[in-house]
Amino acid sequence: MENIKIKYFADIDPIEQKEGSDWIDLRTAEDTYMYMLAYHHIPLGVAMELPEGYEAVVIPRSSTFKNWSIIQANSCGLIDESYCGDNDQWMFPAIALRDTFIPKNTRICQFRIQKKQPKINFETVEVLGNKDRKGFGSTGTE
Repeated sequence: MENIKIKYFADIDPIEQKEGSDWIDLRTAEDTYMYMLAYHHIPLGVAMELPEGYEAVVIPRSSTFKNWSIIQANSCGLIDESYCGDNDQWMFPAIALRDTFIPKNTRICQFRIQKKQPKINFETVEVLGNKDRKGFGSTGTE
C-alpha cells in the first residue's frame, strides 16, 4: 500500500492503524450536541488522498449506538479516491435516537481502505445449475 496523505482540520488524536486490525478509528472534530431524531453531519476532522483504485468504507464503531444513541444515516459510508480536495473533510451522517452529547475527539466510527470492484459483465441465464440453500434467511436453521 502506498502512503496516504492526510490533512487535519481539528486538534484531535492522529489516526493510526492498530497492529492486527483492518479497521481504523475516526474521531469527532468538535463537541456535538444532537436532539432526538435530529440529523447532523458530524465532522471527523480529516481529509485524505486515497491511492488510485482504492476507496474507504466508513461504518459506526460497535459501541457508538450503545454510548451515544446515534445511528449512521446511510448505514454505510463510501469515500472514493476523487474526494481528496483541501476542503473535502470526512463526515459521519448521524441520526440521534435520544438527546445526546458527543465530546470532541470521541472515537465515533471506523474505516478501512479497499480496492475498488473490477468491471463486471453480467450474463443472463435461465438456470444457474446450483443446489438451493432453502431460501432467504435459512443459514443456521438446520
